[in-house]
Amino acid sequence: MGRYFFSAVFLRVINKTKIFGTAFAAVAALGQADAAKSDAAGMAFFEKNIRPVLANNCYQCHSAEARNLKGELFLDSKQGMLNGGESGPVIVPGKPAESRLLQAIRRDGKLKMPPRNKLSGRVADNFAKWIRMGAPDPRVANGGNPVKSKIDLEAGRKFWSFIPPDTPDTPEVADNTWPRGEIDRFVLAKLEANNLSPVRDATRHELIRRTYFDLIGLPPSPGQVAAFLSDTSVNAFEKVVDELLRSPHFGEHWGRHWLDVARYSESNGMERNFTYPHAWRYRDYVIDSFNDDKSFRRFVREQVAGDLLGRDKREPTDEELVATGFLALGPKPLNQGNKVLFKLDVVDEQIDVTTRAFLGLTVSCARCHDHKFDPIPTRDYYAMAGIFRSTDALYGTVNGQGNRQASDLHAIAGNEADRVEKTRKHDNSLYRLNGRLLIMEEEMREYREKGSNATGNERTRMRTLTRDIRDARANIKSLEKKSPDADYAMGVRDGRIGDARVLVRGEIRNQGQTVKRGFPQVMDGVKAYPISNRSSGRLQLANWLTQPDNPLTSRVMANRIWHHLFGEGIVRTMDNFGATGERPTHPGLLDYLAVRFVEHDWSVKSMIREMVLSRTYQLSSDTTEANAAADPSNRFLWRMNHKRLGAEALRDAMLATSGRLDRQPAGGSVVTKLGNVNVGRAQRQLSQMQRNTSQRSVYLPILRNALPEMMRLFDTAEPSLIVGKRNETTVPTQALYLMNNPFVIGQAFNMAKRVMDTAEGRPDGIRLAYELAFARAATDDEVSRAHEFLNSVAEEKDRPGQWTVLCQALLASAEFRYID
Repeated sequence: MGRYFFSAVFLRVINKTKIFGTAFAAVAALGQADAAKSDAAGMAFFEKNIRPVLANNCYQCHSAEARNLKGELFLDSKQGMLNGGESGPVIVPGKPAESRLLQAIRRDGKLKMPPRNKLSGRVADNFAKWIRMGAPDPRVANGGNPVKSKIDLEAGRKFWSFIPPDTPDTPEVADNTWPRGEIDRFVLAKLEANNLSPVRDATRHELIRRTYFDLIGLPPSPGQVAAFLSDTSVNAFEKVVDELLRSPHFGEHWGRHWLDVARYSESNGMERNFTYPHAWRYRDYVIDSFNDDKSFRRFVREQVAGDLLGRDKREPTDEELVATGFLALGPKPLNQGNKVLFKLDVVDEQIDVTTRAFLGLTVSCARCHDHKFDPIPTRDYYAMAGIFRSTDALYGTVNGQGNRQASDLHAIAGNEADRVEKTRKHDNSLYRLNGRLLIMEEEMREYREKGSNATGNERTRMRTLTRDIRDARANIKSLEKKSPDADYAMGVRDGRIGDARVLVRGEIRNQGQTVKRGFPQVMDGVKAYPISNRSSGRLQLANWLTQPDNPLTSRVMANRIWHHLFGEGIVRTMDNFGATGERPTHPGLLDYLAVRFVEHDWSVKSMIREMVLSRTYQLSSDTTEANAAADPSNRFLWRMNHKRLGAEALRDAMLATSGRLDRQPAGGSVVTKLGNVNVGRAQRQLSQMQRNTSQRSVYLPILRNALPEMMRLFDTAEPSLIVGKRNETTVPTQALYLMNNPFVIGQAFNMAKRVMDTAEGRPDGIRLAYELAFARAATDDEVSRAHEFLNSVAEEKDRPGQWTVLCQALLASAEFRYID
């Protein structure tokens, strides 16, 4: 179901409840309310004496329309009053003395409602009479009965992905000379069972270019290719693989794969696209984690509960706090005035990214009803929702310009060297905000002095000023609370702890039973620690996700790694291991990889190394008629799949080939320099900041609804979505970009200059150009045709122009954009 489905349902319910003359459906009530339901006199009494009082005195703070719901109490529906709020039910039908709402109206106890204006004794007497009648109330058409699940959990546990992986027996093969390891045996057994034969091995030229792009996302230089070709040792390729795994560029490339899944972005998106100036810290955390070969188990635990790993025995490190940015990066409805609705949408997004990224399950589909396909009842959704409702997201942004939901950030130690500069910027920001506030307050004072003589435009301006002054004061208060010399990071922390109620059909005003915080029941065989009343449950969730007997976490990650190396996953639906996902083509192989992953301390580099050193990975991408006829999609891996370079690798390859790639990591992000702004109002400034940058593409600003042109055209991951597998489109705008864009032409010119400065003559220049672009030598026929091409443009262009056109043709070619 759509993530914001319940909001639409909620609005329809509001519209219905505003029409007093419509026919009302019966509600399920308690005790004497059943008898009072059909009592016309009781309904009339409610309409005349109770509803108006609630509407005029209570709905502002206790309704679905309330901007800031107080006490999680809804008084605008029958079910809301019966459910009560944080302190329990507020009415007991038939028993006025036990009804806390009446006590608050009479101000008999500590709670006094409404807080400012005491209601008359007559109103209190009417409420007492109404409660004795059974509290007849026609306002909701649905009684909010608890959801009755029809899911068969026992049957669900027999589905392949919920069965814990076990080390399978190595399959027997007819040709024992072909496999180089266990992976090859699984693959060859499947090929032989389907009467297929593997194609030839890849050439050294093909292999080194493939491996460089797959491991670090960059092409090998002519020198690196020559070194590999001249190395006649048995482990020559193994040495190349180990060198690439040690490269700092490994984390930049493989970290980008994870950022796709983590829906990384430096802005919020949606209606209020405010920047996230501190999101880059999470990006760098991911890159460093892959470079350091951090245990994937640790990687998961830090992202879900990094702030809690110290278990109250030590303070969390900066790295652990930054890691929790995983849960704060998602898009949010910042213009949502109702804080409860806002929180529920944020929680839903957090459940979605956590379960799909680590488990390959679409748990968020159970928000409004039991999952239609997988054994996930609605109560399991709300068991997890309780964990995230007990968690506060810290994503920053500022009040104003339609943003009604600004938040705090994590304060971290950061870089000691620039503390003076940070203090100066903090003080300057505070000075500017206070100055702006003084100007607005003075303007407001002048308008107020005019009183009734103010014009219509001036009164409109006063309303705007009222809002802007309120936002400015909130921003000043937030800034004053921050340490002037601290750095900041997005993340999460524990908030108000509590379990969640089921929202029947996802409707906020139709609350059902309370569900204890926990995890999907279909995997209740996985070791889980109890969740106490003192913590959100995120630490227990992180531990549960990374238990060795969790059937999904290791499988899902092993499948992600396989996908990025082989072009397709063993399970092709990367983020869906449920019933609507595809089944694994090699289930035994997937289980083998999952078990090996855990046995090797969840090491991503070890997993990649074993896959890359397999003979299956080192096959050529040639095709044969017999194999293609029997297995046209290459599901059984009789050859290597052709793979298109991702948008980042394509741009980086152009920069590397031209010799202009800046290989140093970026220091922060240009978005930090923009500060807290609405992206739509800073497009020109952003374009100027990123112009002519030659750093790797992973460091480009990634803003929702405002991706860099090349990233958008060549199918980079949509940062509002969880993307385990990118789309691959072929559209005319891509060809036009390669033909006409100044960036491409500029890199072609730089490549041409590099060729002209290095090569002694035209034939040598052509050969060098081919080596730079394709990591192979040009054939004699290619040299001859390139020579003819240069002659054909000699009359129109000077020597640099001739070489630029040739180099651009190479950069725009299919061979440059694809990996064999």
